[in-house]
Amino acid sequence: MNETDLWIRRYFPSAEAEVQLICLPHAGGSASYYRPVAQALSPRIEVLAVQYPGRQDRRHEPVIDDLGTLAARVSEILAPALDRPFAFFGHSMGATLAYEVARRLEQRGRYAERLFVSARRAPSRVRDERVHLRDDHGLIADIRALSGTNQQVFGDEEMLRMVLPALRGDYRAAETYRHTPGPRLRCPVTALVGDSDPKASQEEVADWGTHTEGDFELSTYPGGHFYLLDHTADVLSLIEERLSEPALR
Repeated sequence: MNETDLWIRRYFPSAEAEVQLICLPHAGGSASYYRPVAQALSPRIEVLAVQYPGRQDRRHEPVIDDLGTLAARVSEILAPALDRPFAFFGHSMGATLAYEVARRLEQRGRYAERLFVSARRAPSRVRDERVHLRDDHGLIADIRALSGTNQQVFGDEEMLRMVLPALRGDYRAAETYRHTPGPRLRCPVTALVGDSDPKASQEEVADWGTHTEGDFELSTYPGGHFYLLDHTADVLSLIEERLSEPALR
């Protein structure tokens, strides 16, 4: 497996796809989270799911616990893999990471069709969160409260030991991230959020509009931090609709 394949998973490659959608997982998440998305959007949209170090088949690699460092690495790997119009979708930590990768690509003259940011407050909105400093029980309690992890994981001690380092590193990356002022994105931004998300209020999410020169829209769904588990069809429909509207081509 070469380095690009290590980082970028194409579960349903599509040479005829009109656009590529780069999907970035939430804290503790993996590329396989987006396999159903890739299947649903194929063949018109080719999903490139990012696999961070420290999980699944990369579990023996050190976790990158600084979001800026991770964004620089992902953008470096992605650049040569983008051979047609592209967009981003990121959930929670993945949303902030998608934004930072998009910024770096714009510095190279590569502009996304659209940035979809899900369940994450705008980069300029800061909360003093320190979950990554808790002990294992405290970290697990926070994850369990968000209801986004397969509950079987919590009863499997061996699996928990495997995923906790990645979870803690990702939480550290997300919670210590601080936005660096700079040019606003050129691409339009679509923000999505659950109306009872404890991690991102609608007001905090609405501020994504201040980070782009393009159009901005906010879509709200019933539910919490993982609202999309109950609204997958609606979210996929929105993605397909927006990516059928040429933005910067």
